[in-house]
Amino acid sequence: MDAYHALAASYDRLTNDVDYEATVKFYMQILEQEGYKPRTVADLACGTGSVTAILAKMGYPVLGVDMSEEMLTEAAMKTMDLDPMPRFVCQKLQELRLPRAVDMAVCALDSLDYITNPDDCAEAIRRIYKALNPGGIFIFDVNTPEKLRAMDGQVFLDEDDDVYCVWRGEFDEKENICTYWMDLFQRQGNTWNRSYEEHREYAYSEAQLRSYLKNAGFTHIEVYADRSFEAPREGEQRIYFKARKGRIK
Repeated sequence: MDAYHALAASYDRLTNDVDYEATVKFYMQILEQEGYKPRTVADLACGTGSVTAILAKMGYPVLGVDMSEEMLTEAAMKTMDLDPMPRFVCQKLQELRLPRAVDMAVCALDSLDYITNPDDCAEAIRRIYKALNPGGIFIFDVNTPEKLRAMDGQVFLDEDDDVYCVWRGEFDEKENICTYWMDLFQRQGNTWNRSYEEHREYAYSEAQLRSYLKNAGFTHIEVYADRSFEAPREGEQRIYFKARKGRIK
């Protein structure tokens, strides 16, 4: 089954420990450091719209993009009462074509890692570059190869009163991909429905992603430790990238 199909309805419950506010706060710190004030934003691979909602509440017109119709349904319900109300588009990032260019694009929670073909990842970054206005900024994060390799053989459990999820990780050195299989049990009335999903993430190196950004035309590329302006250290689990399109006014 495709990733985030059955999981969409329970995703927010199982990720209630994710600090989206801190992620957006770091975006704002980067903008302040850059001296840049975007007017429009695209939240790429927006999932259930948690980052989208925060940005919209800050007054930004936001366009949310995701390849999962189920996740976008959750995002639309979450943000339907906001003003300005975000718009949503169902697209793969490697096929990205926005209705109009934006000043900033963000991509949270290692979403680029889900593009497991490096050529597709490079194409996604090229399309993101084209989707930005001149001087626009692109901010994203990825899981490090160290983190994904460490998931090999690990078993994890997430649960609440209505959802029970067990997932197992395996890292394939030849493919450079971490696969984790999820058994998901969701309560519906007095019964539990079981479903299964497979998630795969490619272990992109910092050097690979830098090269994709440069080849796409991005400049002023910086790489940070997890929500910090310090350089990534050995064993870092998540790193952030910031890049700009063309001339900065």
